[in-house]
Amino acid sequence: MKNYLNFEIDIKNLENEIEKLKDPYNQDGLTEVDTKKISSTQTELDEKLKDIYSNLDPWQTTMVARHEDRPKSKFFIDNLFEDFISLSGDRFYGEDESVITGFAKFNGNSVLVIGQEKGENLESRIERNFGMMRPEGYRKTIRLMNLANKFNIPIISFIDTPGAYPGVGAEERGQAEAIAKSIECCMELKVPTLAIIIGEGGSGGAIALASSNKVIMLENAIYSVISPEGCATILWRDPKKMLDAAKAMKLSAKDLLKLEVIDEIIPEPLGGAHRNRDLMLQNLRNSIFKNLEYFKDLSADEIMNERKNKFLKIGRNKGFTSSSEDLKTLTIKDNNIVKILKLKRLPIIFSLIGIISLSLIIYLF
Repeated sequence: MKNYLNFEIDIKNLENEIEKLKDPYNQDGLTEVDTKKISSTQTELDEKLKDIYSNLDPWQTTMVARHEDRPKSKFFIDNLFEDFISLSGDRFYGEDESVITGFAKFNGNSVLVIGQEKGENLESRIERNFGMMRPEGYRKTIRLMNLANKFNIPIISFIDTPGAYPGVGAEERGQAEAIAKSIECCMELKVPTLAIIIGEGGSGGAIALASSNKVIMLENAIYSVISPEGCATILWRDPKKMLDAAKAMKLSAKDLLKLEVIDEIIPEPLGGAHRNRDLMLQNLRNSIFKNLEYFKDLSADEIMNERKNKFLKIGRNKGFTSSSEDLKTLTIKDNNIVKILKLKRLPIIFSLIGIISLSLIIYLF
């Protein structure tokens, strides 16, 4: 049984009509297939899909990224790679089922594959903890990333998580420290790293593995510091304002590519990745092959420096240095803040800060 989102009612009706036309013997008074009617209805369905999916708002994109039928990491690992050998455990505490890790072959070359896995049904989702990694999961990936780095093996990560697990046990075992260590490890690697956001890229749970040479997103995936519902709850104390939050957060692939936070968007089949998994696999395979080929002729130091410079450039096009030759400093160059400070207007600044703080206190309490 197909699952439909709340803005796909027209699509559902058209697909149901096509199914009935293909099976006329279950309908009174009909004994043959009306191929012309099926063809015209299919054309109408394709047009409706194109119209809806070319005009998705950020919240609708979020719902597509979370779609139950959307292909998960395990599906991509099983179908894109050969000779996958799963490796488990962090050698400190235990195994984390929410992340699949292991070495495999891609086009005959060894790669390390890391995939955050949400699960396909209720039982597997509970087992996988809905893709929310615990500290032992991050420590497992750190162990294997260091191993891949030692043997000069590229790393491919599939990101799909609402965020790191916020449970008491996870915090007691050092969740924040594990995420920070994972980011540090990613930045120090001297092998090519690709991070592919296939669904949700939520908060530190995603960035812990997405600090990569290339950050790639599927067309209808999302990548943000918090969920739209969480953002709306904090800012407006109303989780129902998730559309406003989603718009403000710029979490879609198109917005993030404009901001140069990500490097590439992989197109999805019409109606989402779940409607044509074979085409989605082919598009993803082409992207991985192209990006791995790009890094073949680069030295270890060049790979590491490219990754470092990529992250240092983010957010520098307005007020910060934009020259790639001056990325070692984080100084602000001749913007309005510097001019104000040069004019010794600190009392005015502190007064404004005080007024804003007082207004926030009155508003909140």
